Amino acid sequence: MPSYITPQGFKAIVDEYEHLMKVERPHMTREVAWAASLGDRSENAEYQYGKKRLRQIDGRLHYLKKRLESIEVVDPTEMTGDIVRFSATVTYEDDKGEETTVQIVGEDELDIKNRKISYKSPIGRALVGKEVDDEVKITTPGGVRTVVITEVQWL
Repeated sequence: MPSYITPQGFKAIVDEYEHLMKVERPHMTREVAWAASLGDRSENAEYQYGKKRLRQIDGRLHYLKKRLESIEVVDPTEMTGDIVRFSATVTYEDDKGEETTVQIVGEDELDIKNRKISYKSPIGRALVGKEVDDEVKITTPGGVRTVVITEVQWL
């Protein structure tokens, strides 16, 4: 099963990859070369830190490249309908009348503060496939809540 991502999430991964490749890595390579020129590498903190940071950058570049190869971009502006699918912005109401709006996004885009939840999260899994006016049982750490979907948008 592919991993899904919105166009904004895809752009964020590409931007991070390019920044690491074109800015961070060349900068650290120059720092390591400079530190190495100072002599004894075994007691050279700048050299040791630089090598460690280069390994971190290379690891992150490898991870991002693999993610870019395995993700499928889904553009919410090309979607329609009242059924919740990946990239939908969903508004639901609990039994106390409190409304919550979330966007169903990929795992790389998770941002609780901005109400972006993963389609693989318990709430995301509960909402996907449902439609406006459906009652949905959502299991949370605080217990099971029943909500009603009031709106599905494609922004």
